Amino acid sequence: MSTSDPDRLETAILDLLARRATTSTICPSDAARAVGGEDEAEWRPLMESARAAARRLVERGEVVVTQGGRVVDPASATGPIRIRRR
Repeated sequence: MSTSDPDRLETAILDLLARRATTSTICPSDAARAVGGEDEAEWRPLMESARAAARRLVERGEVVVTQGGRVVDPASATGPIRIRRR
């Protein structure tokens, strides 16, 4: 991953959320696809970086991470997560 990808993933998360209803969520894979393209071989390796980008946005108070509709701590969340505007 290039050094600009973390910023690109954060930007992708915020851009994707801005295009949805306030209560809507996205999956980290949506951001990975926005940066890496639709080819799974390109976006799949970005998944952990997309989750890390979501954690940074949570730390800055810009988004929340949910599981099963409940806000969770992204640092300890395992399994599928969703990202929503704060």
